[in-house]
Amino acid sequence: MPSFVPTRVLISRDALGYPLGARLADVFAGRKIPVTVYKGRIPSASRMSFRERYLRSKRTMVVLVRQAREFQTCKPSAHYQLPLVSGCPGLCQYCYLNTNLGRAPYIKVYVNVDEILEQAAEYVRVRAPETTVFEGAATSDPVAVEAWTGSLARAIGFFARLENAAFRFATKYTDVDGLLDVDHRGKTAIRFSINSDFAIDTYEQGAPSLDNRIRAAAKVATAHYPMGFLIAPVFMFEEWRAQYEDLLRRLHLRLPAGSGPFTFEVISHRFTARAKSVIQEVYPDTSLPLAESERRFKYGQFGYGKYVYPDDAMTELTEFFRERIAAYFPDSTVLYVI
Repeated sequence: MPSFVPTRVLISRDALGYPLGARLADVFAGRKIPVTVYKGRIPSASRMSFRERYLRSKRTMVVLVRQAREFQTCKPSAHYQLPLVSGCPGLCQYCYLNTNLGRAPYIKVYVNVDEILEQAAEYVRVRAPETTVFEGAATSDPVAVEAWTGSLARAIGFFARLENAAFRFATKYTDVDGLLDVDHRGKTAIRFSINSDFAIDTYEQGAPSLDNRIRAAAKVATAHYPMGFLIAPVFMFEEWRAQYEDLLRRLHLRLPAGSGPFTFEVISHRFTARAKSVIQEVYPDTSLPLAESERRFKYGQFGYGKYVYPDDAMTELTEFFRERIAAYFPDSTVLYVI
């Protein structure tokens, strides 16, 4: 059973002209999942409250053709986003997509995968002989729908054969079996987003447990993909040191012997004013630490400000993670702690 099973599916009429769109229409109809074919704009439920509409959107898959040819840039981690999927079915209360996709967080699946990959090849051609890096999870978790689409497997095989190109994506989800036998040639890096048991149990509804993520990561390590881990977002609650130590210990014990080295990216909890507004409306009883008076305001690279931990807290957090990651994974690299 796939991790994410939508409660309804909206398919644009022109998506039915693509093999993936036609197949998804048949698959969901066969599973008795309501399928609506629409033309023009995505139909909306205007009579619902914002909270009702938000939560319904999180269980809705929209199957459509991506019309724009241009890709968004994705600095500093990659050169371009690879737009195979948009949105995520997880109900992680802190999610940065509350800033980007807050009012309409549908899970959008694009069916013109060949056209998207051809455009990626054009970007590579223009920048050759430099390597062009594509990020597959900038505004989505594509693994959550991979069991339905197979689009990631296609992209991984495509980039394996394309000179001067590399691919990367991050995930909380565990539907990786379809990726294990792909001839990736070491050109796709897979990163798993992990967190403490407290953070997952309290704030990451609808996402797999830490143990299940580690099992999926172990499978990917056995398939010899370049791998990394995002520890994010880090919350400095009362027992934070003990729980994040336990996370690293479990990761060390359960990954295959001899696997790695890995990369680590550590991101402390932060929020924007816009995300806070969405969070409090959708999750009115949230216990997320959103007190602006306890944070430092910082302008981000995209022009909007965010509330981050104060400098002394960040120093403590940085020293802890750099020391403990080095202890458990001495051959791995901490790319950053922010």
